[in-house]
Amino acid sequence: MHPADVQDRDGARWVLRQVTRRMLHRVRRIWADGIYKGSFVDWAWQQYRWIVEIVKKRDDATTFEVLPHRWIVERTLAWFGHYRRLSKDYEFHPSTSETMIYLAMSHLMLKRLARA
Repeated sequence: MHPADVQDRDGARWVLRQVTRRMLHRVRRIWADGIYKGSFVDWAWQQYRWIVEIVKKRDDATTFEVLPHRWIVERTLAWFGHYRRLSKDYEFHPSTSETMIYLAMSHLMLKRLARA
């Protein structure tokens, strides 16, 4: 997390520096919004050897269209909305929010495993 007065494209480097390579050893590719194109793509490759793939709409698109990979984030955030403690930002400490996300995702996975 970073302060709200920092643009996402500027805060992304700060956030990635906070996350050690050991914590994200399986990351190979990051899908990002068009705001991250440019030097951030080169920086992520030089620092971590991560490929940043910019997902943007087609230049000739005039109506709404589902963009590949963007729906994954939107769907996941919608799932969090079903959990009261994640529907709003109630927590004071980021670690508590992170724990609630782990609990919610564990619950979702266990429900799916039980159905199988």
